[in-house]
Amino acid sequence: MNEYQGKNVVITGGSSGLGFATAELLVARGAHVLITGRDKEKLESARRRLGERATAVRSDSASMTDVEELARVVGAEFDAVDAVFVNAGVTAFAPFESMSEAQYDELFAVNTKGPYFTVQKLAPLLREGAGVVLTTSVANVKGLDMISAYAATKAALRSMTRSLARELLPRKVRVNAVSPGPIATGILESVLPPDVAERTKAEMATQNPMRRFGEPAEVAATVAYLAFDATFTTGAEIPVDGGAAQL
Repeated sequence: MNEYQGKNVVITGGSSGLGFATAELLVARGAHVLITGRDKEKLESARRRLGERATAVRSDSASMTDVEELARVVGAEFDAVDAVFVNAGVTAFAPFESMSEAQYDELFAVNTKGPYFTVQKLAPLLREGAGVVLTTSVANVKGLDMISAYAATKAALRSMTRSLARELLPRKVRVNAVSPGPIATGILESVLPPDVAERTKAEMATQNPMRRFGEPAEVAATVAYLAFDATFTTGAEIPVDGGAAQL
């Protein structure tokens, strides 16, 4: 399938999880994808797995210097950009009472400030009809334990989706969001002790209306739809959460 042949895509946070799954899908369908990440080794490994239609750039979305350099590199790599998946983000689990200022600031720097300025700096490179997709979360509409600050960053992104969609209308650029629920990306295993991660996963699966975790490929398909095929949709958020936000 080459339905995205000739399309240029930027994916922040593309070395693993949802970003990598989306890059994999788009490359398989003919797109040229530029992925970013903070870990140089993981990034290079992802680039090798994606093949010759992938470019990797080490970039930290919390760093304005990196964001500005990313825009320069993207401009040099592509004549224009057809889609941007603003996916880079971090998660932190902590009770409200023990959330530290440093942890709070990091969450907002990476999850909210980073996406805002990434879109700002890449906007001049977007082709007419381009699609921007932000990653929000089921947490932005649910009151969940241990992730109050994280949920607030994602609620901010939901609001930002609407505002940027309005402001980029004159350029004929669409801005939408994908809202994942529990997805099997390995994120829980990376931030929680093994026994706690397994217990948490089991509880989350039981509580989900579809009684399972979603797969990264299910989110990737939605991102591709919003980026390229949802040509009369902007400012919207599509949940990919097994019904968690609806049922």
